[in-house]
This record gives sequence, C-alpha cells and structure tokens, in this order.
Amino acid sequence: MNQRHKTDRGGNRYSAWDGFTLVELLVVIAVIAILAAILLPILHKARQSAQNITCLNNLRQLQICWHLYYQDNHDVLVPNNSVAIIGPDTNMVSQNIQGISWLPDDDAKTEINPSAIINGLLFQYNNQIGIYHCPSDMSTLETEDGDPLSQLRWRSYNMSQSVNGYPTFSAELFDFLPMWDKVTKIRRDPTSVFVFIDEDSDAILDAEFGNPPVGGPFEQGVWWDLPSSRHNRGGNLSFVDGHVEHWRWAVPKTFTDYIQQVSPSEMPDYQRIQNAMKQMSDPDPPPY
Repeated sequence: MNQRHKTDRGGNRYSAWDGFTLVELLVVIAVIAILAAILLPILHKARQSAQNITCLNNLRQLQICWHLYYQDNHDVLVPNNSVAIIGPDTNMVSQNIQGISWLPDDDAKTEINPSAIINGLLFQYNNQIGIYHCPSDMSTLETEDGDPLSQLRWRSYNMSQSVNGYPTFSAELFDFLPMWDKVTKIRRDPTSVFVFIDEDSDAILDAEFGNPPVGGPFEQGVWWDLPSSRHNRGGNLSFVDGHVEHWRWAVPKTFTDYIQQVSPSEMPDYQRIQNAMKQMSDPDPPPY
C-alpha cells in the first residue's frame, strides 16, 4: 500500500493511506487461489477419512450388538430373514420373504421411516438409529414408483447370508446356500468371516448380503449383491471376531442389474468376498 502526503490550505502537511493498487489486489487474489488449490484437496481427504472412520465405528457397534445377541441366546445367531428374491431372467423382485430378523426390511430405498430398524432384533442392544447409516451414503429415499425424495435413507449395511441367513422356509435355497446358525459351528478362522458389509446404494434392497457359494449349483462370477466402493474405491466390513476392516477394491463397483456379471478385472474382489463367506465345502461340526 502507498503512503501519500497532502498539504491543507494552512500549509500543514499530513499523510494518508490509500487503498490497494490493482497489482496488489491481483497478487492477493493469486495467493488466495494458490492456498485454496493446496488446502481444498487436503480438507476433502480429511473429510473422507473422517467419514470412513465413522462408518467403521458404525459397523463395530453393530458387531457388538451381534455378539450380545448370541451370548443372550445360547450361541444361536440372530436370525437374518429379510430376503428379496429376484425373478429369473427379469432382475425384478418377484417375492419378499420376511420373518423375525435382525432387520425386517425388504427395500432400503423405500423404507420411509425407521420402523424396520426399531423392530429389528439388534435394536435392543443399541438404540442409536444412526449406526445403521454410512455417513458417505448420500442416497435418498424413493417412493414406491421410484420418484426420489429429499430425505437420506436409514440404512446402508447388510448382513452376510452365511450367518443364519436363508432359513428353512425354502428347502431349495437352504440346501445350496450354506450358513451357520450358531457361533460355535463357525470352525473357520473368525477373523476371515465377515458379518456386516457396506453395500452399494443402488443395489441394496433387503437386509441380507447374498452371493453364490463356491462349489454350489448357482452360476459363478455373478454378483447377487454389490459391495460399496464409496470409501476411496473401497468398502467396510465387520468380522466374526469383532474387528472391522476397510477393503480397497481392484476396480470401482458400478451397479447395472440386481444379478450382474463380474468383469475379469474385478474377479479378485468377487473371490475375496466369496472366500469370506461359508462354502459348500465347509461342513458343520458333529453334534455335541
């Protein structure tokens, strides 16, 4: 800034500060732009990191509820009975099967109020509705006709079909989709079997995460449910032993159909999910 001297009519000389010159103003704007270019990506990354931490904590809280349930029920795992069955060659929901469940919801997109969460068997152990929703999930509710609403959805997470999913209401499914109904039957490494998973917001319907098991009669290399990749091209999962993990995917996950082919580049992601679920080759232990 420039100091200039003036003389009044009495001959007294004084000084005054004038405003910024154009050059000075341009320099200030350039400095602000440089700082913004440096800081905004850092702030965005920090926000993403905070959201990922919150999502992991949500899953940890749900996992604690899962543990408390089987401890209160003689090792029996919480029922996982919310199933939306997709009609053959239609990719349309042909049947919704609901029963007593950890969360009796058949479509997270149209669940206008949190009644399914409140009526779920795990809500008694933690009545914070927010732990069912990932803070990075910006998807909103829809009407039954598919018209978008402004309100965020209540739920972002699903439970693996391998932990007391697909019960005996369907003999066909029960025979070919193996699951554990008691925690004492899980003889695999408990650090390698996932319970809850952060699901893609376009794919999520019911409260069960399904996938064809290795060695079963169903077509291999297709997604039944799609993991989320909203956390820096990754998703979050909780495991039987109680820990949570962030898994970064080989490729981002993009929903196209409810039953969609796995591309060759994402086959490692698909197999990673498969290997963290019960397989046809995993026998139940002999009865005690």
